[in-house]
Amino acid sequence: MDRVGVGFAWTMMGLTIVFLFAPILIIIPVSFTESAVFRFPPEGFSLQWYARAHAIPAFYQALWLSAQIAALSTAISLLLGTLAAIAVVRGAVPGGQAIATFMISPLMLPGLVLGIAFLQASRQIGLYDTYTTLLLAHVVVTMPFVMRTVLASLSLFDFTMIDAARTLGCSWPKALWRVLVPNILPGFMSGALFAFIASFDNYPVSIFLTDVRTKTLPIQLLNQLEMSPDPTLAAVSTLLIALTILALVICDRMVGLRRMAAI
Repeated sequence: MDRVGVGFAWTMMGLTIVFLFAPILIIIPVSFTESAVFRFPPEGFSLQWYARAHAIPAFYQALWLSAQIAALSTAISLLLGTLAAIAVVRGAVPGGQAIATFMISPLMLPGLVLGIAFLQASRQIGLYDTYTTLLLAHVVVTMPFVMRTVLASLSLFDFTMIDAARTLGCSWPKALWRVLVPNILPGFMSGALFAFIASFDNYPVSIFLTDVRTKTLPIQLLNQLEMSPDPTLAAVSTLLIALTILALVICDRMVGLRRMAAI
């Protein structure tokens, strides 16, 4: 009976993995098709859609904007989220656990609701700059990822180790660098990775805050899908998949995916 249960669990896990990854595995071969429409299995082999994506300046502009917003929002979230996590763990603020729970509220709200709220709030305070509004909104979206992962890293950390390092002759910055940083690095890196991806791929919030001249990559891809639904989108998507895999490899080399997944 136990074998049946284990076999059923493995079967369901396998089906779930196939369900999640099948669209990704399909989009890659479609990007190399000769056909002018989305068709699977693909017909022939061609790199024409990669060449066409390369020839569309709007993709580069949207990619650069998304990378800027994602990098800046992740950096700000790393700074503020890490400081907030340390303050909560050290008990430096009253009601720290309630604050930590409140910080994940942006993840609980539907993205459309959050986007509309940011649009109305920015107009109420007279903020009409699209870039600044996008950056602030993405900081709110990404900070919960950083704070929760760093909180998990700090939950088992003994802060008296820092005092011990200072007793042994380390200065305060050196004690933080040699004792605290190595312990929170897995949570720091995993939070940064999730925050960057969440910002780079964000659509429901960004759609309310972009304009004709300022479009992130997800918004540009949606517009391309409406105007010219061809395998160029598959080519761009395949490149994004490759970049995501590259980011995972870099994180594995720097920290280790097992340590990051253990957070």
